[in-house]
Amino acid sequence: RYQRRVHGRSPAELPWGKYGVDFVIESTGLFTELDKAKGHLQAGAKKVIISAPGKGGMRTFVVGVNHEEYNPSTDDVVSNASCTTNCLAPLVHVLLKEGVGIEKGLMTTIHSYTATQKTVDGPSKKDWRGGRAAAINIIPSTTGAAKAVGEVLPVTKGKLTGMAFRVPTPDVSVVDLTFTAARDTSIQEIDTLLKTASTTYLNGILGVATEELVSSDFIHDQRSSIYDSLATCQNNLPGEKRFFKIVSWYDNEWGYSNRVVDLLKHMASKH
Repeated sequence: RYQRRVHGRSPAELPWGKYGVDFVIESTGLFTELDKAKGHLQAGAKKVIISAPGKGGMRTFVVGVNHEEYNPSTDDVVSNASCTTNCLAPLVHVLLKEGVGIEKGLMTTIHSYTATQKTVDGPSKKDWRGGRAAAINIIPSTTGAAKAVGEVLPVTKGKLTGMAFRVPTPDVSVVDLTFTAARDTSIQEIDTLLKTASTTYLNGILGVATEELVSSDFIHDQRSSIYDSLATCQNNLPGEKRFFKIVSWYDNEWGYSNRVVDLLKHMASKH
């Protein structure tokens, strides 16, 4: 199959108009700001999907959560959020939709190493610890994934934050969401709500693991978030029914890539 390759130092230099390109998936990691990504539009493309958190006021969409809000008249450059936000947002969506709510929460992602990390110890533009060798260290790091849920589900703004641990695995990550519910509930109710969502309105987006699986078992799982029903727990004192932990897995490469394609297909269907 013939594939055309083009190159340029900036998006505006690429021949999208000449070749009739309608949609561009911006995956270089270099043009995540709205003004820079608009270079693809100047080059002739009609829409741009950034496969990372976007900056500069563009809309952020998570398939299965808020992608139906896409407006073809105004949303020319959009973000598909991060792989971690794509895992976390469906969990939060279920809690909100089903009336459990979130008063406040902390998220930790135990995240496989990525291309931005170092093979051996070296300098890092982000932070000192980020420059340590990826394959032999557990590295505490920052993440905006929890706060980004507020862009997708505005009612959660200011209620969620979190951090990351980069670990020595090449693929698959896991989210730990510890939260205080807005009303009394139980592990049994939360478990039922997530399982029901996985077979109904979040089918294909949210999965459920009921076996004692580990990270490599989720390689090439195309779902955004796979709720681990065996790892969910609570820590409520007598009379309390609001403090819980939800654990969910995700293939941060393959699952996320599938969502980029899903978002593109949804956007294309509106034209």
